Amino acid sequence: MPSGNLYIVSAPSGAGKTSLVRALVEQDARIQVSVSHTTRPARSGECDGLNYHFVGETEFLEMMAKGEFLEHAEVFGNRYGTAEASVQAQLARGQDVILEIDWQGARQVRRRIKEATSIFILPPSRDALAERLRHRAQDSDAVIAARMAQAREELSHYGEFDYLIVNDDFATALADLHAICTAGRLTQVRQHERLTELLSDLLCQ
Repeated sequence: MPSGNLYIVSAPSGAGKTSLVRALVEQDARIQVSVSHTTRPARSGECDGLNYHFVGETEFLEMMAKGEFLEHAEVFGNRYGTAEASVQAQLARGQDVILEIDWQGARQVRRRIKEATSIFILPPSRDALAERLRHRAQDSDAVIAARMAQAREELSHYGEFDYLIVNDDFATALADLHAICTAGRLTQVRQHERLTELLSDLLCQ
C-alpha cells in the first residue's frame, strides 16, 4: 500500500488553524490529525486517545529520553509531544496525517522527516488578528498586547514553510488547504506507487 503524506500546519493564535484543520478532516476521510501526548489533566468532555494521550510526567520524560517524540514542547508548565511510532503507523497504512503544531515543533519534525510538507496560516491583517484574539476570550488590553507580540514572533518564521495560506474567507482558505493535500497525492512519486499496473500496461509493447 502506498504510504500517506505528512503535513505540518502552523499559525499564530487567532489565525484559525484549528477550525481549518477540523473542517478539512470532516471533508476528507483520507486525512487524520495526529493525537498528541500531554501531561496536562484532561478537561471536561475530553477523551484519552481521542483528544490527547494523557500521560504522567514520568512517562513523558521516559519517552523523551528514548527519543520517541518527533517533536515536543513545554507550554504553561505542561508538556506536549507527537509520538513518531503512531505517526509512522498511520502513514504506513496510506493515511495522510496532519500535525497541528507551532513553528518550533515544525522545525523539529522537518529535521527528522525531510519529506513532510509544511503549511503556515496567516490572518488577513493585524487588525483582524487582534479582533479574533479579543473575541476568543475576555482578556485585558495588556494580555491582548502580549498575545499580539507573541503572534508577531510566530509570524516572523513564515519563511520556513512550504506554503502560505491567508485565512480571510474561510471557505477559500479551506479550499486552498485541501488543494495542497490533493496535490501531494498526485506527485509523480506517489502516483507511481499507486499506478504501477496501469503504467506497466501503458508502456508494454
